[in-house]
Amino acid sequence: MTSELDERFDRVLVVDFGAQYAQLIARRVREAHVFSEIVPRDITVAEAAAKNPQAIILSGGPASVYADDAYSIDPGFFEMGVPLLGICYGHQLLAHGLGGVVDRRESGEYGKAELVAGNDPSVLFDGLPEEQSVWMSHGDAVSKAPPGFTVTASTPGSPVAAMEDQARSLFGVQFHPEVAHTPRGQDLLKQFLYEAAGARPAWTHVSIIERAVERIRDQVGDRQVICGLSGGVDSAVAAALVHKAIGDQLTCVFIDHGLLRFEEAEQVVETFGRSFHVNLIHVDASDRFIAALAGEADPERKRKIIGETFIRVFEEVAADLQDVDFLVQGTLYPDIIESGTKDAAKIKSHHNVGGLPDDMHFELVEPLRDLFKDEVRAVGEELGLPDEIVWRQPFPGPGLAIRIIGDVTAERLEILRAADRIIAEEIRRAGLYRELWQSFGVLAGIKTVGVQGDERTYAHPLILRAVTSDDAMTADWARLPYEVLERISSRVINEVDGINRVTYDISSKPPATIEWE
Repeated sequence: MTSELDERFDRVLVVDFGAQYAQLIARRVREAHVFSEIVPRDITVAEAAAKNPQAIILSGGPASVYADDAYSIDPGFFEMGVPLLGICYGHQLLAHGLGGVVDRRESGEYGKAELVAGNDPSVLFDGLPEEQSVWMSHGDAVSKAPPGFTVTASTPGSPVAAMEDQARSLFGVQFHPEVAHTPRGQDLLKQFLYEAAGARPAWTHVSIIERAVERIRDQVGDRQVICGLSGGVDSAVAAALVHKAIGDQLTCVFIDHGLLRFEEAEQVVETFGRSFHVNLIHVDASDRFIAALAGEADPERKRKIIGETFIRVFEEVAADLQDVDFLVQGTLYPDIIESGTKDAAKIKSHHNVGGLPDDMHFELVEPLRDLFKDEVRAVGEELGLPDEIVWRQPFPGPGLAIRIIGDVTAERLEILRAADRIIAEEIRRAGLYRELWQSFGVLAGIKTVGVQGDERTYAHPLILRAVTSDDAMTADWARLPYEVLERISSRVINEVDGINRVTYDISSKPPATIEWE
Protein backbone atom coordinates (compact mmCIF):
# COMPACT_ATOMS: atom_id res chain seq x y z
CA MET A 1 0.00 0.00 0.00
CA THR A 2 2.79 2.42 0.83
CA SER A 3 6.04 3.01 -0.95
CA GLU A 4 9.38 1.71 0.15
CA LEU A 5 11.11 3.65 2.89
CA ASP A 6 14.80 4.41 2.80
CA GLU A 7 17.06 3.34 5.63
CA ARG A 8 16.58 6.64 7.49
CA PHE A 9 13.20 5.47 8.74
CA ASP A 10 12.12 2.50 10.82
CA ARG A 11 8.75 0.97 9.97
CA VAL A 12 6.08 -0.30 12.38
CA LEU A 13 3.40 -2.57 10.94
CA VAL A 14 -0.08 -2.19 12.44
CA VAL A 15 -2.07 -5.36 11.71
CA ASP A 16 -5.72 -4.42 11.28
CA PHE A 17 -8.17 -6.83 12.90
CA GLY A 18 -11.25 -4.88 11.91
CA ALA A 19 -11.54 -2.28 14.66
CA GLN A 20 -11.59 1.46 14.06
CA TYR A 21 -8.62 1.66 16.41
CA ALA A 22 -6.08 0.48 13.81
CA GLN A 23 -5.94 3.91 12.15
CA LEU A 24 -5.66 5.60 15.53
CA ILE A 25 -2.80 3.32 16.55
CA ALA A 26 -1.00 4.14 13.31
CA ARG A 27 -1.39 7.88 13.94
CA ARG A 28 -0.17 7.59 17.53
CA VAL A 29 2.95 5.78 16.32
CA ARG A 30 3.62 8.59 13.88
CA GLU A 31 3.07 11.16 16.62
CA ALA A 32 6.01 9.42 18.31
CA HIS A 33 7.94 10.21 15.08
CA VAL A 34 8.09 6.61 13.86
CA PHE A 35 6.63 5.63 10.49
CA SER A 36 3.65 3.25 10.65
CA GLU A 37 1.85 1.26 7.98
CA ILE A 38 -1.52 -0.46 8.32
CA VAL A 39 -1.51 -3.98 6.88
CA PRO A 40 -4.35 -6.52 6.51
CA ARG A 41 -4.88 -9.29 9.01
CA ASP A 42 -4.19 -11.95 6.35
CA ILE A 43 -0.68 -10.70 5.62
CA THR A 44 1.78 -13.59 5.62
CA VAL A 45 4.94 -13.81 7.69
CA ALA A 46 6.99 -13.64 4.50
CA GLU A 47 5.14 -10.53 3.30
CA ALA A 48 5.63 -8.86 6.68
CA ALA A 49 9.31 -9.81 6.84
CA ALA A 50 9.85 -8.36 3.35
CA LYS A 51 8.84 -4.94 4.72
CA ASN A 52 11.70 -5.20 7.25
CA PRO A 53 9.64 -3.94 10.21
CA GLN A 54 11.24 -2.63 13.35
CA ALA A 55 8.14 -3.66 15.30
CA ILE A 56 4.66 -5.09 14.83
CA ILE A 57 1.45 -4.06 16.61
CA LEU A 58 -1.68 -6.23 16.57
CA SER A 59 -4.76 -3.99 16.76
CA GLY A 60 -8.00 -4.50 18.59
CA GLY A 61 -10.98 -6.15 16.93
CA PRO A 62 -14.66 -6.86 17.48
CA ALA A 63 -14.55 -10.66 17.78
CA SER A 64 -13.77 -13.35 20.34
CA VAL A 65 -10.77 -15.62 19.74
CA TYR A 66 -13.17 -18.53 20.25
CA ALA A 67 -15.76 -17.45 17.66
CA ASP A 68 -16.23 -19.74 14.65
CA ASP A 69 -15.24 -16.91 12.32
CA ALA A 70 -12.59 -15.43 14.62
CA TYR A 71 -9.74 -13.59 12.97
CA SER A 72 -6.45 -15.39 13.43
CA ILE A 73 -2.79 -14.78 12.71
CA ASP A 74 0.03 -17.07 11.68
CA PRO A 75 1.87 -18.17 14.87
CA GLY A 76 5.04 -17.57 12.90
CA PHE A 77 4.65 -13.88 13.71
CA PHE A 78 5.55 -14.68 17.31
CA GLU A 79 8.78 -16.35 16.17
CA MET A 80 10.01 -13.63 13.80
CA GLY A 81 12.26 -12.07 16.38
CA VAL A 82 10.58 -8.71 15.77
CA PRO A 83 9.26 -6.88 18.87
CA LEU A 84 5.48 -7.30 18.94
CA LEU A 85 2.72 -5.59 20.92
CA GLY A 86 -0.81 -6.96 21.06
CA ILE A 87 -3.59 -4.51 21.97
CA CYS A 88 -7.04 -5.69 23.16
CA TYR A 89 -7.97 -8.44 20.67
CA GLY A 90 -4.32 -8.56 19.62
CA HIS A 91 -3.40 -9.14 23.27
CA GLN A 92 -5.84 -12.06 23.43
CA LEU A 93 -4.53 -13.52 20.15
CA LEU A 94 -1.01 -13.39 21.55
CA ALA A 95 -2.03 -15.17 24.75
CA HIS A 96 -4.22 -17.75 22.97
CA GLY A 97 -1.60 -18.49 20.33
CA LEU A 98 1.21 -19.13 22.83
CA GLY A 99 -0.60 -21.33 25.33
CA GLY A 100 -2.26 -18.84 27.68
CA VAL A 101 -5.92 -18.89 28.70
CA VAL A 102 -8.56 -16.49 27.38
CA ASP A 103 -12.05 -16.84 28.81
CA ARG A 104 -15.38 -15.08 28.96
CA ARG A 105 -15.79 -13.00 32.10
CA GLU A 106 -19.09 -12.85 33.96
CA SER A 107 -19.34 -9.24 32.88
CA GLY A 108 -17.39 -7.39 30.22
CA GLU A 109 -15.14 -4.47 30.96
CA TYR A 110 -16.07 -1.33 29.05
CA GLY A 111 -14.94 2.23 29.56
CA LYS A 112 -12.73 3.56 32.32
CA ALA A 113 -10.86 1.05 34.49
CA GLU A 114 -8.20 1.39 37.19
CA LEU A 115 -4.99 -0.39 36.29
CA VAL A 116 -2.47 -1.53 38.90
CA ALA A 117 1.06 -2.40 37.80
CA GLY A 118 2.76 -5.50 39.17
CA ASN A 119 5.98 -5.69 41.16
CA ASP A 120 8.14 -7.29 38.49
CA PRO A 121 10.35 -5.15 36.23
CA SER A 122 8.47 -3.97 33.15
CA VAL A 123 9.61 -2.37 29.92
CA LEU A 124 6.21 -0.87 29.11
CA PHE A 125 5.47 0.55 32.57
CA ASP A 126 8.96 1.74 33.45
CA GLY A 127 8.64 5.30 34.75
CA LEU A 128 4.82 5.23 34.71
CA PRO A 129 2.59 5.42 37.80
CA GLU A 130 1.82 2.16 39.60
CA GLU A 131 -1.86 3.02 39.34
CA GLN A 132 -3.47 4.74 36.38
CA SER A 133 -6.74 5.04 34.50
CA VAL A 134 -7.09 3.13 31.22
CA TRP A 135 -9.82 2.58 28.65
CA MET A 136 -11.24 -0.93 28.22
CA SER A 137 -13.57 -2.41 25.61
CA HIS A 138 -13.78 -6.21 25.82
CA GLY A 139 -15.92 -9.16 26.85
CA ASP A 140 -13.23 -11.86 26.95
CA ALA A 141 -10.12 -11.50 29.09
CA VAL A 142 -6.77 -13.23 29.50
CA SER A 143 -6.93 -15.15 32.77
CA LYS A 144 -3.56 -16.92 32.50
CA ALA A 145 -0.47 -15.66 30.70
CA PRO A 146 1.43 -18.00 28.36
CA PRO A 147 4.62 -19.73 29.54
CA GLY A 148 7.55 -17.32 29.64
CA PHE A 149 5.37 -14.24 30.21
CA THR A 150 5.27 -12.05 33.29
CA VAL A 151 1.98 -10.41 34.30
CA THR A 152 2.85 -6.73 34.59
CA ALA A 153 -0.57 -5.17 35.33
CA SER A 154 -4.16 -6.05 36.19
CA THR A 155 -7.58 -4.48 36.63
CA PRO A 156 -10.65 -5.77 38.51
CA GLY A 157 -11.99 -7.24 35.27
CA SER A 158 -8.70 -8.35 33.69
CA PRO A 159 -6.33 -10.51 35.73
CA VAL A 160 -3.77 -10.22 32.92
CA ALA A 161 -4.30 -6.66 31.76
CA ALA A 162 -0.67 -6.50 30.60
CA MET A 163 2.03 -9.09 30.07
CA GLU A 164 5.60 -9.23 28.81
CA ASP A 165 8.09 -11.80 27.58
CA GLN A 166 11.16 -9.61 27.47
CA ALA A 167 13.42 -12.39 26.20
CA ARG A 168 11.34 -12.69 23.02
CA SER A 169 10.24 -9.01 22.95
CA LEU A 170 6.56 -9.94 23.05
CA PHE A 171 4.12 -7.64 24.85
CA GLY A 172 0.37 -7.46 25.33
CA VAL A 173 -2.09 -5.01 26.90
CA GLN A 174 -5.83 -5.54 27.24
CA PHE A 175 -6.61 -1.81 27.34
CA HIS A 176 -6.35 0.78 24.56
CA PRO A 177 -3.25 2.98 25.00
CA GLU A 178 -4.00 4.77 21.71
CA VAL A 179 -7.16 6.54 22.89
CA ALA A 180 -7.25 9.85 24.76
CA HIS A 181 -9.19 8.19 27.60
CA THR A 182 -5.94 6.40 28.56
CA PRO A 183 -4.01 9.49 29.72
CA ARG A 184 -0.57 7.81 29.84
CA GLY A 185 -1.19 5.62 26.81
CA GLN A 186 1.13 7.53 24.50
CA ASP A 187 3.92 7.21 27.05
CA LEU A 188 3.41 3.45 27.09
CA LEU A 189 3.51 3.29 23.28
CA LYS A 190 6.75 5.26 23.31
CA GLN A 191 8.20 2.78 25.79
CA PHE A 192 7.39 -0.02 23.38
CA LEU A 193 8.68 1.84 20.33
CA TYR A 194 11.88 3.27 21.81
CA GLU A 195 12.86 0.85 24.57
CA ALA A 196 11.47 -2.50 23.45
CA ALA A 197 11.82 -2.06 19.68
CA GLY A 198 14.70 0.42 19.52
CA ALA A 199 12.84 2.46 16.90
CA ARG A 200 14.39 5.78 15.95
CA PRO A 201 12.17 8.91 16.18
CA ALA A 202 13.19 10.07 12.71
CA TRP A 203 9.73 10.56 11.10
CA THR A 204 9.62 14.36 11.47
CA HIS A 205 8.09 17.06 9.30
CA VAL A 206 11.51 18.05 8.00
CA SER A 207 12.46 14.45 7.19
CA ILE A 208 9.08 13.86 5.50
CA ILE A 209 9.79 16.82 3.22
CA GLU A 210 13.34 15.66 2.50
CA ARG A 211 12.11 12.17 1.64
CA ALA A 212 9.32 13.48 -0.58
CA VAL A 213 11.67 15.77 -2.47
CA GLU A 214 14.12 12.94 -3.13
CA ARG A 215 11.39 10.55 -4.29
CA ILE A 216 9.89 13.17 -6.62
CA ARG A 217 13.26 13.88 -8.20
CA ASP A 218 13.96 10.16 -8.63
CA GLN A 219 10.55 9.58 -10.24
CA VAL A 220 10.40 12.63 -12.48
CA GLY A 221 13.99 13.25 -13.51
CA ASP A 222 14.14 16.17 -15.92
CA ARG A 223 10.65 15.69 -17.36
CA GLN A 224 7.67 18.06 -17.13
CA VAL A 225 4.91 17.83 -14.51
CA ILE A 226 1.41 19.27 -14.32
CA CYS A 227 -0.46 19.81 -11.06
CA GLY A 228 -4.11 20.57 -10.46
CA LEU A 229 -4.73 23.19 -7.80
CA SER A 230 -8.12 23.16 -6.12
CA GLY A 231 -7.47 25.66 -3.34
CA GLY A 232 -7.51 22.93 -0.70
CA VAL A 233 -4.64 22.04 1.58
CA ASP A 234 -3.91 18.69 -0.07
CA SER A 235 -3.28 19.99 -3.59
CA ALA A 236 -1.46 23.05 -2.22
CA VAL A 237 0.99 21.02 -0.13
CA ALA A 238 1.47 18.53 -2.95
CA ALA A 239 2.24 21.38 -5.35
CA ALA A 240 4.62 23.01 -2.89
CA LEU A 241 6.53 19.76 -2.39
CA VAL A 242 6.81 19.11 -6.10
CA HIS A 243 7.89 22.68 -6.79
CA LYS A 244 10.53 22.44 -4.07
CA ALA A 245 11.82 19.29 -5.76
CA ILE A 246 11.81 20.27 -9.44
CA GLY A 247 11.15 24.01 -9.67
CA ASP A 248 10.23 25.26 -13.14
CA GLN A 249 9.51 21.75 -14.43
CA LEU A 250 6.12 22.14 -12.71
CA THR A 251 3.10 23.88 -14.22
CA CYS A 252 0.09 24.34 -11.96
CA VAL A 253 -3.40 24.35 -13.43
CA PHE A 254 -6.50 25.57 -11.67
CA ILE A 255 -9.60 24.11 -13.32
CA ASP A 256 -12.79 25.81 -12.22
CA HIS A 257 -15.37 23.06 -12.55
CA GLY A 258 -18.21 25.29 -11.38
CA LEU A 259 -18.66 23.20 -8.26
CA LEU A 260 -16.70 25.38 -5.85
CA ARG A 261 -17.87 27.41 -2.88
CA PHE A 262 -18.78 31.10 -2.95
CA GLU A 263 -16.06 33.20 -4.67
CA GLU A 264 -13.59 30.36 -4.19
CA ALA A 265 -12.37 30.44 -7.78
CA GLU A 266 -11.37 34.09 -7.39
CA GLN A 267 -9.75 33.33 -4.03
CA VAL A 268 -7.73 30.46 -5.46
CA VAL A 269 -6.30 32.55 -8.29
CA GLU A 270 -5.44 35.43 -5.94
CA THR A 271 -3.97 33.24 -3.22
CA PHE A 272 -1.79 31.09 -5.45
CA GLY A 273 -0.67 34.08 -7.43
CA ARG A 274 0.62 35.50 -4.15
CA SER A 275 1.86 32.30 -2.50
CA PHE A 276 3.39 30.26 -5.31
CA HIS A 277 6.20 31.28 -7.63
CA VAL A 278 5.10 28.86 -10.35
CA ASN A 279 3.39 29.12 -13.69
CA LEU A 280 -0.38 29.03 -13.04
CA ILE A 281 -2.95 28.37 -15.75
CA HIS A 282 -6.59 29.16 -14.94
CA VAL A 283 -9.23 27.26 -16.93
CA ASP A 284 -12.95 28.00 -16.55
CA ALA A 285 -14.66 24.72 -17.52
CA SER A 286 -17.77 25.12 -15.38
CA ASP A 287 -20.23 24.86 -18.27
CA ARG A 288 -18.60 21.65 -19.45
CA PHE A 289 -18.81 19.95 -16.05
CA ILE A 290 -22.42 20.99 -15.40
CA ALA A 291 -23.42 19.76 -18.85
CA ALA A 292 -21.70 16.41 -18.22
CA LEU A 293 -23.58 16.01 -14.92
CA ALA A 294 -27.00 16.89 -16.35
CA GLY A 295 -29.65 14.37 -15.32
CA GLU A 296 -27.24 12.24 -13.26
CA ALA A 297 -28.40 11.49 -9.70
CA ASP A 298 -26.26 8.48 -8.74
CA PRO A 299 -23.40 9.63 -6.44
CA GLU A 300 -20.85 7.13 -7.73
CA ARG A 301 -21.59 8.09 -11.33
CA LYS A 302 -21.23 11.76 -10.40
CA ARG A 303 -17.77 11.09 -9.02
CA LYS A 304 -16.77 9.13 -12.11
CA ILE A 305 -18.09 11.81 -14.47
CA ILE A 306 -16.29 14.58 -12.60
CA GLY A 307 -13.07 12.59 -12.38
CA GLU A 308 -13.10 11.73 -16.08
CA THR A 309 -14.03 15.25 -17.21
CA PHE A 310 -11.35 16.65 -14.93
CA ILE A 311 -8.62 14.51 -16.42
CA ARG A 312 -9.79 15.18 -19.99
CA VAL A 313 -9.49 18.92 -19.40
CA PHE A 314 -6.04 18.31 -17.97
CA GLU A 315 -5.06 16.38 -21.07
CA GLU A 316 -6.20 19.24 -23.28
CA VAL A 317 -4.21 21.76 -21.25
CA ALA A 318 -1.18 19.47 -21.25
CA ALA A 319 -1.42 19.09 -25.03
CA ASP A 320 -0.63 22.79 -25.31
CA LEU A 321 2.40 22.33 -23.07
CA GLN A 322 5.59 20.59 -24.06
CA ASP A 323 6.11 16.92 -23.16
CA VAL A 324 4.11 16.71 -19.93
CA ASP A 325 4.31 13.16 -18.55
CA PHE A 326 3.24 13.45 -14.92
CA LEU A 327 0.17 14.56 -12.97
CA VAL A 328 0.43 15.55 -9.30
CA GLN A 329 -2.37 14.27 -7.08
CA GLY A 330 -3.02 15.16 -3.43
CA THR A 331 -3.91 11.57 -2.48
CA LEU A 332 -3.76 10.93 1.28
CA TYR A 333 -3.39 7.71 3.25
CA PRO A 334 -7.06 7.70 4.42
CA ASP A 335 -8.13 8.05 0.75
CA ILE A 336 -6.33 4.79 -0.01
CA ILE A 337 -7.85 2.98 2.97
CA GLU A 338 -11.43 4.15 2.34
CA SER A 339 -11.33 3.46 -1.39
CA GLY A 340 -10.97 -0.23 -0.70
CA THR A 341 -7.97 -2.38 0.12
CA LYS A 342 -7.50 -5.93 1.31
CA ASP A 343 -8.08 -4.75 4.87
CA ALA A 344 -10.80 -2.15 4.31
CA ALA A 345 -14.02 -2.47 2.37
CA LYS A 346 -14.68 0.18 -0.27
CA ILE A 347 -16.78 2.96 1.24
CA LYS A 348 -16.81 5.29 -1.75
CA SER A 349 -14.67 6.23 -4.72
CA HIS A 350 -12.38 9.12 -3.89
CA HIS A 351 -11.67 11.68 -6.58
CA ASN A 352 -7.96 11.06 -6.01
CA VAL A 353 -8.23 7.27 -6.10
CA GLY A 354 -11.24 5.66 -7.75
CA GLY A 355 -12.52 8.58 -9.81
CA LEU A 356 -9.87 8.63 -12.56
CA PRO A 357 -10.32 6.91 -15.93
CA ASP A 358 -8.36 3.75 -16.74
CA ASP A 359 -6.91 5.21 -19.95
CA MET A 360 -5.41 8.28 -18.30
CA HIS A 361 -2.33 9.50 -20.18
CA PHE A 362 -0.34 10.67 -17.16
CA GLU A 363 1.81 8.90 -14.62
CA LEU A 364 0.77 9.96 -11.11
CA VAL A 365 3.02 11.75 -8.66
CA GLU A 366 1.52 11.37 -5.17
CA PRO A 367 3.85 12.93 -2.58
CA LEU A 368 1.22 12.80 0.23
CA ARG A 369 0.12 9.20 -0.29
CA ASP A 370 1.64 8.01 3.00
CA LEU A 371 0.35 10.91 5.13
CA PHE A 372 -2.62 11.56 7.37
CA LYS A 373 -4.33 14.96 7.21
CA ASP A 374 -2.69 16.34 10.33
CA GLU A 375 0.72 15.44 8.91
CA VAL A 376 -0.14 17.25 5.67
CA ARG A 377 -1.06 20.43 7.56
CA ALA A 378 2.17 20.24 9.55
CA VAL A 379 4.19 19.80 6.36
CA GLY A 380 2.33 22.75 4.83
CA GLU A 381 3.27 24.96 7.76
CA GLU A 382 6.88 23.77 7.52
CA LEU A 383 6.88 24.75 3.85
CA GLY A 384 5.64 28.23 4.74
CA LEU A 385 2.18 28.05 3.19
CA PRO A 386 -0.30 30.68 4.47
CA ASP A 387 -2.80 29.81 7.19
CA GLU A 388 -5.78 30.36 4.89
CA ILE A 389 -4.54 27.42 2.83
CA VAL A 390 -3.11 25.16 5.54
CA TRP A 391 -6.14 25.42 7.80
CA ARG A 392 -8.87 25.51 5.19
CA GLN A 393 -11.49 22.89 5.97
CA PRO A 394 -11.34 19.81 3.72
CA PHE A 395 -13.37 20.09 0.55
CA PRO A 396 -14.09 17.08 -1.67
CA GLY A 397 -12.63 16.95 -5.16
CA PRO A 398 -16.12 16.63 -6.73
CA GLY A 399 -17.09 19.79 -4.83
CA LEU A 400 -20.69 20.78 -4.28
CA ALA A 401 -21.87 18.08 -6.69
CA ILE A 402 -21.80 15.52 -3.89
CA ARG A 403 -23.53 17.90 -1.49
CA ILE A 404 -26.51 18.12 -3.83
CA ILE A 405 -28.69 15.03 -3.61
CA GLY A 406 -29.98 14.21 -7.07
CA ASP A 407 -29.57 16.25 -10.22
CA VAL A 408 -26.87 18.94 -10.24
CA THR A 409 -28.05 22.12 -11.95
CA ALA A 410 -26.72 25.66 -12.13
CA GLU A 411 -29.75 26.86 -10.12
CA ARG A 412 -29.26 24.34 -7.31
CA LEU A 413 -25.53 25.10 -7.20
CA GLU A 414 -26.24 28.80 -6.70
CA ILE A 415 -28.71 28.04 -3.90
CA LEU A 416 -26.24 25.80 -2.07
CA ARG A 417 -23.33 28.17 -2.69
CA ALA A 418 -25.25 31.06 -1.09
CA ALA A 419 -26.24 28.95 1.93
CA ASP A 420 -22.71 27.57 2.35
CA ARG A 421 -21.32 31.12 2.41
CA ILE A 422 -23.59 31.98 5.34
CA ILE A 423 -22.58 28.82 7.21
CA ALA A 424 -18.88 29.65 6.82
CA GLU A 425 -19.40 33.25 7.92
CA GLU A 426 -21.30 32.30 11.08
CA ILE A 427 -18.89 29.49 12.00
CA ARG A 428 -15.96 31.90 11.69
CA ARG A 429 -17.87 34.59 13.58
CA ALA A 430 -18.33 32.13 16.47
CA GLY A 431 -14.59 31.30 16.46
CA LEU A 432 -15.26 27.66 15.65
CA TYR A 433 -13.73 27.29 12.19
CA ARG A 434 -10.39 25.80 13.34
CA GLU A 435 -12.11 23.60 15.92
CA LEU A 436 -14.30 21.86 13.35
CA TRP A 437 -13.06 19.32 10.83
CA GLN A 438 -15.79 20.35 8.38
CA SER A 439 -18.93 22.48 8.40
CA PHE A 440 -21.13 22.76 5.33
CA GLY A 441 -24.62 22.52 3.87
CA VAL A 442 -26.29 19.73 1.92
CA LEU A 443 -29.17 20.35 -0.48
CA ALA A 444 -31.62 17.48 -0.25
CA GLY A 445 -33.31 16.13 -3.34
CA ILE A 446 -36.76 17.00 -2.00
CA LYS A 447 -38.92 20.04 -1.33
CA THR A 448 -40.90 20.89 1.79
CA VAL A 449 -43.86 23.08 2.62
CA GLY A 450 -43.24 26.29 4.50
CA VAL A 451 -44.84 29.64 5.30
CA GLN A 452 -43.16 32.97 4.55
CA GLY A 453 -44.94 36.32 4.48
CA ASP A 454 -48.29 34.63 5.14
CA GLU A 455 -47.86 32.65 1.94
CA ARG A 456 -47.30 28.97 1.39
CA THR A 457 -43.85 28.06 0.07
CA TYR A 458 -42.57 24.87 -1.48
CA ALA A 459 -38.79 24.92 -1.39
CA HIS A 460 -35.65 22.98 -0.51
CA PRO A 461 -34.62 21.99 3.01
CA LEU A 462 -30.96 22.59 3.84
CA ILE A 463 -29.13 19.99 5.94
CA LEU A 464 -26.41 21.55 8.07
CA ARG A 465 -23.45 19.25 8.74
CA ALA A 466 -20.62 20.01 11.18
CA VAL A 467 -18.21 17.40 12.52
CA THR A 468 -15.13 17.08 14.67
CA SER A 469 -12.36 14.66 13.72
CA ASP A 470 -8.61 14.13 13.70
CA ASP A 471 -8.21 12.50 10.30
CA ALA A 472 -11.69 11.80 8.84
CA MET A 473 -11.38 8.08 9.52
CA THR A 474 -13.90 8.60 12.32
CA ALA A 475 -15.91 11.73 13.12
CA ASP A 476 -18.45 12.97 15.64
CA TRP A 477 -21.15 15.54 15.08
CA ALA A 478 -20.25 18.91 16.53
CA ARG A 479 -22.25 20.23 19.47
CA LEU A 480 -22.72 23.69 18.02
CA PRO A 481 -24.18 26.28 20.39
CA TYR A 482 -27.91 26.87 19.91
CA GLU A 483 -27.33 30.54 19.17
CA VAL A 484 -25.00 29.64 16.28
CA LEU A 485 -27.56 27.20 14.88
CA GLU A 486 -30.23 29.85 15.25
CA ARG A 487 -28.22 32.49 13.37
CA ILE A 488 -27.40 30.11 10.54
CA SER A 489 -31.00 28.97 10.19
CA SER A 490 -32.44 32.47 10.34
CA ARG A 491 -30.00 33.91 7.81
CA VAL A 492 -30.26 31.02 5.35
CA ILE A 493 -34.07 31.04 5.32
CA ASN A 494 -34.28 34.82 5.04
CA GLU A 495 -31.42 35.45 2.63
CA VAL A 496 -31.40 32.45 0.28
CA ASP A 497 -34.22 32.10 -2.21
CA GLY A 498 -35.24 28.47 -2.60
CA ILE A 499 -34.67 27.30 1.01
CA ASN A 500 -37.43 27.32 3.63
CA ARG A 501 -36.16 24.88 6.25
CA VAL A 502 -32.83 24.05 7.98
CA THR A 503 -32.10 20.77 9.74
CA TYR A 504 -28.98 19.64 11.63
CA ASP A 505 -27.32 16.27 11.00
CA ILE A 506 -26.33 14.64 14.31
CA SER A 507 -24.90 11.43 12.87
CA SER A 508 -21.38 10.24 13.68
CA LYS A 509 -18.96 8.35 11.42
CA PRO A 510 -19.41 5.44 11.57
CA PRO A 511 -22.20 4.59 10.85
CA ALA A 512 -22.67 7.61 8.58
CA THR A 513 -20.00 9.17 6.37
CA ILE A 514 -19.02 12.83 6.65
CA GLU A 515 -20.26 13.70 3.18
CA TRP A 516 -23.79 12.71 2.16
CA GLU A 517 -22.84 11.20 -1.19
